This record gives sequence, structure tokens and C-alpha cells, in this order.
Amino acid sequence: MSAEARRRAYLKALDIDIYTLRGQDGTIEEPCGESVPDVAPPDWESLRKAVAACTRCSLHENRTQTVFGVGNREADWMIIGEAPGQEEDRQGEPFVGRAGKLLDEMLRAAGLSREKVFIANILKCRPPNNRDPSVDEASSCRSYLNRQIELVSPKIILAVGRIAAQHLLDTDAPVGRMRGRKHFLESGQLPVIVTYHPAYLLRSPTQKRKAWQDLVLARQVMEGTA
Repeated sequence: MSAEARRRAYLKALDIDIYTLRGQDGTIEEPCGESVPDVAPPDWESLRKAVAACTRCSLHENRTQTVFGVGNREADWMIIGEAPGQEEDRQGEPFVGRAGKLLDEMLRAAGLSREKVFIANILKCRPPNNRDPSVDEASSCRSYLNRQIELVSPKIILAVGRIAAQHLLDTDAPVGRMRGRKHFLESGQLPVIVTYHPAYLLRSPTQKRKAWQDLVLARQVMEGTA
């Protein structure tokens, strides 16, 4: 397979439009038509580079850097949050600051650590003033997240906060109605447990008990007892 065919296959796997160049005579140079059905989607390094160079939506115009995700790339648990905040945008890592410390404590309570899970966000760039992601922004980033899920191949996803849960599960239900039970991604095989965002728990500490119940449920799902 030629390098150009491989490049096109990578771009197609990431849902990036492929443009052709005009020849010197003004005609469109069409692809050679080589079949590439067996080409694997990009690996981690290719995906990271694609995210870092992404200009699919206007959020790239004001970002300091993209926030790709961190952790164990072969983790059983995948933690998915909303979008980078100011400090995440500065450091290039999800869930830092006070909310990140609380998430670390939640993971430790469940017998986990940041190094044992993979943490990512619905968006890879920070929305201005930390506003909620728009539908178009989330849609532009979704193939990146989907590929991360495929590469990690987790046994469970913990959706942290309303925005993450709603976009992952394609619903407008509030967290209070989503938590406490098992959901699945569209494939119907990967379980998703919804819990409160650590930033919300910092504002509403009385809800921490419910967040603990969500972690217990997630562990039960992992153990096959729920």
C-alpha cells in the first residue's frame, strides 16, 4: 500500500475531509482508486498528533494546547469528563486543580489511582469561560474519543458529570436520573456508570455519599455482581 493511500485511510478513520489538488491543467487529480479496506485506524501516536493539530471547530483559535488524555492505555476503567478548564488548558492534562484532587481521592476510595485508569474528556479544547460544550463542538471531537475508547478497550466507563453523560449516552436526562443504574454505549456491550462531577461535589459536599454509591456500583459491574 502506498504512503498516500495509508494517509487517506488514516484521515478517513478520523472523519477528516480529504481534499484533492488541481493539476496544472486545471483538472481535479482524483485518487488512484486503490482499495484500503484493511488499513487499521491510527494508533496512539497518530491519534495524538491529529488531536494536537485539529482545527475542526473554532475552539482551536483560543486554546493554549489540546488536552488529549492521560493514564493507563490498557486500563479496565476509563473516566470521561466534560471539557478542559483553564488549568487543564494550561497544563495539557485533564482533571487537575481541586476537582482533580477530589477525583484522585474518589479513585483511591475505589481501590484505583490515576495511573491505573485512562482519563479523557468529551472535548479536547477548552470552551471560552468554561461554558458548556456545544453540540457541534462535541460532535467534532467525538471520533477522537471513540478511537480512544477503541484503543483502551476498557471494561467500564465512568461518565463524570452531566455533560459527559448526556453526550456519551445521547440523552438530556439530568445526572440524578441517570446515576444508580447501568447504561451502555450504542454497541450495547460497554457498561457506563454515571456519577457527579468533582467540581459539583466541591460545591455540594452532601452529595459525596451518592458519588461513593456510584463507585460501589461500578465495582459491582466490574465484578459481575450488578
